[in-house]
Amino acid sequence: MTSDLRRRVTLLPLEDKVRLLTGRTGWVLHAATEIGLLPITVSDGPAGVRGTEATEDEHSAGVPSPTAVAAAWDTELMERVGRFFAAEARRKDVDVVLAPVLNLHRSPAGGRHFECFSEDPHLTAELGAAFVRAVQGEGVGTCPKHFIGNETEHERTGYVSRIDERTLREVYLPPFEAVLDAGAWTVMAAYNGVDDGAESSTMTEHHRLLTDLLKGELGFDGVVFSDWAAARSTAPSADAGLDIVMPGPDGPWGRALVDAVRAGEVDESVIDEKVVRLLRLAERVGKLDRDNTPAVAGEDEHVILREVGSRGHVLLRNEGDVLPLADSVRTVALIGPNAVDAYTQGGGSAHVNAEYLVDPAEGLREVLPEHVEVTLVRGGDPRRLLPVVSTEYLTEADLTLYDGRGETIDTPEVPGGAFHIDAQESAERAVLVSNLTLTEPGTHRIEVAAMGVHTIRIDDEVVSESDQRASVDDILQSRHAHPEGPRVEIEVPEGTGPRTVSIDVDMEVGDFGGFGRGVIVQIRHAPPGPTVEEEIQEAVRVAETADVAIVVVGTNDEVESEGYDRPTLALPGSQDELVRRVNAANPNTTVVVNAGAPVLLPWLDEVPAVLWSWFGGQEYGHALADTLTGRAEPTGRLPWTLPRDHDDVPILDTRPVDGIHDYAEGVFVGHRAYDRDGIEPHRPFGFGLGYTDWRIDDAALSTPGTTPGTDGLVPGAPTVTVTLTNTGRRPGHHVVQVYLEPPTEDGPPRPLRSLAAFASVRVAPGRTVTVDLDVPPRALAIWDPLEHAWRTPEGVYHLAVGSSSRAITHRLTFNVR
Repeated sequence: MTSDLRRRVTLLPLEDKVRLLTGRTGWVLHAATEIGLLPITVSDGPAGVRGTEATEDEHSAGVPSPTAVAAAWDTELMERVGRFFAAEARRKDVDVVLAPVLNLHRSPAGGRHFECFSEDPHLTAELGAAFVRAVQGEGVGTCPKHFIGNETEHERTGYVSRIDERTLREVYLPPFEAVLDAGAWTVMAAYNGVDDGAESSTMTEHHRLLTDLLKGELGFDGVVFSDWAAARSTAPSADAGLDIVMPGPDGPWGRALVDAVRAGEVDESVIDEKVVRLLRLAERVGKLDRDNTPAVAGEDEHVILREVGSRGHVLLRNEGDVLPLADSVRTVALIGPNAVDAYTQGGGSAHVNAEYLVDPAEGLREVLPEHVEVTLVRGGDPRRLLPVVSTEYLTEADLTLYDGRGETIDTPEVPGGAFHIDAQESAERAVLVSNLTLTEPGTHRIEVAAMGVHTIRIDDEVVSESDQRASVDDILQSRHAHPEGPRVEIEVPEGTGPRTVSIDVDMEVGDFGGFGRGVIVQIRHAPPGPTVEEEIQEAVRVAETADVAIVVVGTNDEVESEGYDRPTLALPGSQDELVRRVNAANPNTTVVVNAGAPVLLPWLDEVPAVLWSWFGGQEYGHALADTLTGRAEPTGRLPWTLPRDHDDVPILDTRPVDGIHDYAEGVFVGHRAYDRDGIEPHRPFGFGLGYTDWRIDDAALSTPGTTPGTDGLVPGAPTVTVTLTNTGRRPGHHVVQVYLEPPTEDGPPRPLRSLAAFASVRVAPGRTVTVDLDVPPRALAIWDPLEHAWRTPEGVYHLAVGSSSRAITHRLTFNVR
């Protein structure tokens, strides 16, 4: 078939071939019907299939975040999620889904960790491969990302990750190798640069990693996409192995790449190879010669998303069996900022427009008997910025766009207090004239923010001026999501009636590079109301008289999002104080943590029950209620290590130094670093309780090969057979975990314990099962940077079997000679 694809390429002139290599739009690739190529559509994302410009206002199913799914440690569940993604993609006419995210949780401060699976390379590899197999098994492409070394968001478009060869091979490359083995059809090159000791380049220009390693050694025959606006050069990126520049229609290729070929800077055969890869992708997704993209049958979204949400819940503590809620409960105090406004998906490109959202109160009221009273109180607002103004206060909002001569060219409708309105090329200036009508007596707080050059007036007084022009970095660093703006206080005296406040913004039409031109404005407002202390006091009063108190705390879109990392792991606002005071008021307190990445829980060992619920997507409230009431079991295990305090975190500061992220910790990432440093985490990697009890009765080992072969790996692999009993009173899932403990003889430093195999097993109460877990040969090996090859050191190895990285019940021994 490849010869036929090459024949088709010869039918196109150079200009037409180059045109195919930059997107027609932000999400759709060019067609070339003369050679049978139909348009290919791509779409974010990792937490649902958003769709394209034409369909983005349509319903998209909000899937639990990747960390939530990963927490189940279940490849079969991940495959179900993958098939659901494929059905969603076909429903929205999407051919390639930009997922999964395979970067690791190198630091818990990473702002985008909710999109990634784990701190562990093996867990990430197994789950990523399962997702790719399932999605592509239905004829929809995947785009694993971000290749490679893209573990932080600080200055993400400019930093260089310095990763030595051994660390790259043993830690950060294995997840990408796994998805290539699963047949991934595309890969996304990251924004950042990588210094691998032999070449230091941005990833879109990294010949050694894209061409020599990815396409050469690893045999990848698919398409390498740039991350959106990541490609900044012409000949260097074309020669390095990048295939498609996104988004379109502009970018560094186009006519410039044609000229580079004519000038001999890029060989035309390089262009031909890229088009062949594109045609191969079209064939795979059913867009060659004719549209061959049949619908995919998916599970009912209400059912699968509800189940997936509860399967990932991790029970961190349950003293006195507070959970599940007892049948005798008559009154429930539902407390917390995230009980009122749950954060169900992280910010940035993972965001989808879900048709509905089930909040915790709705979920509990539906599941609990009608006679059970649920009282909802917030207990304080933890957000730094004010909420977007409600339409009831925004009584006038008129926007006018002007060209360079001052002529009016458009008066687009203002959709509300926060908007990003696209503008035509000729628009250069925008003027917003708006009024707020404030009714309640007291102190109103108002914030106004605009991106780019602007002047903001409130009641004709200038409150903000800026000559800083808008740029693509405003999007890439997510400044557009939470633009900074001045805060003013407006008094409405008692008995004076409503007060009208004028807000006028004179601003540029911002040029956001590949993300288009437009106007970004936010008007934020908080009416008079109780203080945080008064809200906490109310929460305590409600908790004191309730049978049980459920406090939902967590992060929000100011904290966890694409574009920025977290400066602290502490819960925002006064949520820790809220938890402690409610816990003191009610001995039957459960805390639910609604966060995608680790946060500090200083009260974890004080509260009777603590449940980690992640970002649960549109069915969050239903899944949470199912777990709290026992309709479902929390089967999740931590896919990362939960630190006790900031001082225990191996890597906390994610700011690059002189533009460099130095991966100096080497192979000691996550739980491996805690083991190396002898630090007891608050909860270890792999930890999770449930509603039943387990006993690992026995573990046995077979070693089909104990002598390394010519490739440096042991042929075959050890198999561990585990005997597991559910000793409790209800069915449940247990995650059996196997860790490799290498020889202690002299040699390069190795982790004390590395995850080598795992299995999620469902067992009925009182039943015993056996589980076989195959340990891959790579688990035993190390990368030798002198020989540039894998090597399995001789010596005594142990396989530690247990329920977390620190809860080991059996240790098996074998020799490699």
